[in-house]
Amino acid sequence: MRRRFYGYLDAGEFFFFSMPPKKGKGRKLNKAQRAKQLQEEEERRLQEEEEARLQAAREEQERLERERKEQELKRLELKDSARRADELDELRHLLEENHTAVTKWKTDAVEKAKWERYMRCDGTPDPAVQQDINTYTSLWRDDPEVNIAVVLKQCNLALQQVEELEGLLRDVTDPQEGQKYQEALINLQELIHTKHLLTTEEILKRASANIDTETGNMQTVVRDDNVTLCLWANLKKNSRFKGLTFEGVGMGFELPKQLAVSNIAIRNFHTRYDHLSLLARMAHLRIHTPSCRSLAGGEEAPADIGVPEQGEINGEGEVKDDNGMQQQRADEEGFEGTGSKSAASLQSTISAQPAEGQGSQIQTQIEALGDEGDLTSLPKQLSMIDCGESFQVVDLMQYTPLGGVFYYDVFHLPPQAHQVNGWEIRQLLDTGLQFFRYPTEQSNLDDNEALTCPPVGVSVTLPESVVFLEAPQVARWDAAVKQWRMDGITDISYAEAEAKISFKMDSFQAFVLMQETYANFPFQSWELRPLGQDSALFIINGALIDLSITIQGNQCMLQSEQEIGLSHLVGKWMSGPALQRAMLNAGINIFVSEYTDKYVSTCGKDPLTEHAAYEQMALFASACAFSWSKWNAKCGAEHLVMQVCEHHGPTPVPKGLWSLYLLGAQRSQKLEITEMSEAFSPDHFPGSEFHSTFIHMLQDNMSTDGIVRTRESNYLFVDTVQSLLCATRPLMYS
Repeated sequence: MRRRFYGYLDAGEFFFFSMPPKKGKGRKLNKAQRAKQLQEEEERRLQEEEEARLQAAREEQERLERERKEQELKRLELKDSARRADELDELRHLLEENHTAVTKWKTDAVEKAKWERYMRCDGTPDPAVQQDINTYTSLWRDDPEVNIAVVLKQCNLALQQVEELEGLLRDVTDPQEGQKYQEALINLQELIHTKHLLTTEEILKRASANIDTETGNMQTVVRDDNVTLCLWANLKKNSRFKGLTFEGVGMGFELPKQLAVSNIAIRNFHTRYDHLSLLARMAHLRIHTPSCRSLAGGEEAPADIGVPEQGEINGEGEVKDDNGMQQQRADEEGFEGTGSKSAASLQSTISAQPAEGQGSQIQTQIEALGDEGDLTSLPKQLSMIDCGESFQVVDLMQYTPLGGVFYYDVFHLPPQAHQVNGWEIRQLLDTGLQFFRYPTEQSNLDDNEALTCPPVGVSVTLPESVVFLEAPQVARWDAAVKQWRMDGITDISYAEAEAKISFKMDSFQAFVLMQETYANFPFQSWELRPLGQDSALFIINGALIDLSITIQGNQCMLQSEQEIGLSHLVGKWMSGPALQRAMLNAGINIFVSEYTDKYVSTCGKDPLTEHAAYEQMALFASACAFSWSKWNAKCGAEHLVMQVCEHHGPTPVPKGLWSLYLLGAQRSQKLEITEMSEAFSPDHFPGSEFHSTFIHMLQDNMSTDGIVRTRESNYLFVDTVQSLLCATRPLMYS
């Protein structure tokens, strides 16, 4: 029996634990190796101490440099602050002196124009006198003359009255006076349209006496400086007839078979003016005017500033629906006369949203000019109108009609005269010229006899006085809502080499050619440089076309390598506002409105700072050159950056002479960076100072002769340059 001892392990039950083997000791370093190791450690320590010393020295140097710069900045700021009041007073004095002189000159010019108008004594009425223009309109309306040559001369005189009325409306400040001018304007436009219809009827009455021996039909073309009238009378009624092109005027049409055998006449009528777009803006203005500015300046005008209430389409002129079923269309062109339709009833038909956001605080010239003589600066147009169905209408802020209006009409051919025993017998109708209904109303047909009405074709050559930077858009006139529409137009074909466009429409309607208003935006670069005393050259490199404007006193001259469409403008001197209107009408737009930023990407600059820059640039435009800088887009919304240098003479500025300047609301400074620097920095140029105004900043680096030139600048030249800069706003749209 094995004896056990409790609390102790039995000898046979011992456990053994093995210890890990001890590491072998490495080979001992000899004396030389230990010395080398110590040396390396010492060198490392010394290097670290040297780096720490250098780092501390650098930091100390940076601290001292930072303190020096801060002290320098404080010194410059204190110096700037001490002379701030004097500099601002001097700038204010210069601006007020020029403004007073310009205001007096403009007032004297208006009075002189009134006196010359009074002394003209040529029998034409004065549009500013309501009694005179009303008498003129009444007498012309009662005039039975229908000879085309005489009537066209009368219409040209009436168009001159229309232009004068538009000029009065641009300058009117009294809403009641504005209402009188607008009523007279609408009455004259309506009467011009009526006279054109009467002469058309007279020509068509005698169609059989002017048959073309080759075709058996009547075709004729009448043109003057303002209109081109093309008429075709279907006397032969040949079912194989497809269409006709009027030689020499670039207009033509295509007809389906059912019209080729109908007793009809076709009118292609081109007016080089556009009264319909004016009506569209008026109709929109009457209902939606959240921020209507008067033409005299930036003041707000009442929403109903004399826009006459448009009457409903009455009698046989009623528009049946949107798909082209209509009877008498004398009203289609928009001249319905005065009626009882109120703005409230139109409000129920047309709905729109007011423009969002605020417009620029800088008053630009285009707001007073508008497109083709607009009467007001309008808010953003409708994009959708609810008229029983939703359809797209043209935003007349985004698109600009160019080249006038093309009227494409079909009439019932008036009864022709018959010769019987030497007598001429003619049936007389008291209904006047009747529009032919096309497409034919489906309700007049049995369900099993539904007549398909193919679209009608039309082709026109682009007007020679207009530049289309891109393929033109086509829009048709919708008389029901008095707006342009781009739907309902198919098979558009544009031959750029021939400058010809053709397309088809469901019905006969007036149409226009349009272009994007801001197709040439944003600018790629710009430059304003002096050519001499009171003379400068303003160069703009646009997105699609480059051009320059020479300024001499208060006169401007356009220059461009583009010849087609601008021959009537290039090289001709005219006032700034006149040149702007002419360029807009020609399709060359470099001018902005308070809504341009909704359609064009911008640098987003503070408008007050920007306006102050334009004022001071104009003051020094006789001695300093200004140019675009890429850093203007990098310096923030509260600052402006441009290249500047003193320059005398007509030669281009050498590249190495430009300097960069930073402009802000409180001060201006010369920058250390150049246009070729890798990054933007607001550090000022060493040795330069701060100034509260831009012109005093420039004077620090100008010669005595250059400063004298700026002080001798004529007020009309300064005003013209400033107006041009404010109209284009290159610091914002480049």
